[in-house]
Amino acid sequence: MRIGLLLAESRGGIGQHVASLVPRFVAAGHEVVVCAPPGTAEHFDFGAATVVTQAPALRGSDVIHAHGYRAGMAALRDRSRLRPLVVTWHNAVIAPGPRGLVMRLGQRLVAKGADLTLGASTDLVDLAKSLGARQARLAPVAAPAIPEVRTPAADVRQALGLGDQPLVVTVGRLAPQKDYPTLLTVAARVHESTPDAVFVVVGDGPLRDNLQARIDAERLPVRLLGHRSDVADLLGAADVFLLTSHWEARALVLQEAMQVGVPVVATAVGGVPELVGDSAVLAFTGDADGLADGVRAVLAEPDTANAMRTRGRELAARWPDEDAVAKNLLDIYAGLVSTSP
Repeated sequence: MRIGLLLAESRGGIGQHVASLVPRFVAAGHEVVVCAPPGTAEHFDFGAATVVTQAPALRGSDVIHAHGYRAGMAALRDRSRLRPLVVTWHNAVIAPGPRGLVMRLGQRLVAKGADLTLGASTDLVDLAKSLGARQARLAPVAAPAIPEVRTPAADVRQALGLGDQPLVVTVGRLAPQKDYPTLLTVAARVHESTPDAVFVVVGDGPLRDNLQARIDAERLPVRLLGHRSDVADLLGAADVFLLTSHWEARALVLQEAMQVGVPVVATAVGGVPELVGDSAVLAFTGDADGLADGVRAVLAEPDTANAMRTRGRELAARWPDEDAVAKNLLDIYAGLVSTSP
């Protein structure tokens, strides 16, 4: 088959996912063409794929797989010559106001226009069906390879200026979806009962200055570390991984934390509950008190923390890996091609 993979602008999980598919599709004997904006094409290694920047260059493909509803919209502009069309929904629309309305209208058009909609989490599948998708099914993005912890936890802690202090780690772009204001409130609540606990946030983004201003004003025990290349080492040294997002599908960093064996405290949003099962402490979005209670419980109860580590690793071992996900997609493509007019 000639497989066309279409992306919108990406620097994170979607681009990583597509980059992981390319060598597996090529190894199975297929020709792969990736269409991505120049910045995305430069950021990721798409290996032996032909890389183009305009969707019409995908014409002649046996199947088109767009990742994200914005990529799906690009495919629909040339619908008559870009089919059969598969669109994977990786994210929910949480933007408010007119921008959010336009984005949700785009979702509806993509749901109705795609031959098959795949959702990274069950809530996305249900949403696609409610918007008129012809076919919709769950197709989780592969769990990342188990992170390699290179630096002993004691050395990581020493580099951060910590001894035996409890360490709570969060990783993610400093953007509204991650709800870092709630994280700062959680840190303040935990500090009241566990004053030596330290929260570190890995990642950059547009909210950095605002978050730092509040950290300084309230003297919160939170450090913004910016971009780091040693995330696995930081996870290996953590006592708790904290996720306060308004929404996530199958957050890759959450999967990495569970694979490393870090107890997780998170918001019960999107695909998080089905991902973590009973291995994590969950709270409602924006519930700073509930999240703080979860962090305190993990820090104060070693038996609870150890049980969470074990359950998290056991659950992670059952997730589909990149090979299984690629094979499943190739089977889906073959089925569509065989029935396409």
